Amino acid sequence: MIQPAESGSIRTKNMVLRLDPVLAERLAAVAEVEGRSVSDVAREAIAALVDARRKDQRFRGLLEENLARHQRLLDLLRDDQP
Repeated sequence: MIQPAESGSIRTKNMVLRLDPVLAERLAAVAEVEGRSVSDVAREAIAALVDARRKDQRFRGLLEENLARHQRLLDLLRDDQP
């Protein structure tokens, strides 16, 4: 998540991203044509994907299923269980 730093600049989280060489080359080509950094183009693509998933009902259904499964696991592991 991008958060404003105290000085007013933007802090970012560094991540390692492993890409297929062909995809990496295509990403670099898009960035070069648009006069942008590869990181900037990747950030834009990732932000678009996350936004799309947030609006995707199938994804939200999967999230609900995961939450229910994890809640069952938490219930099984509670300290007050015999």
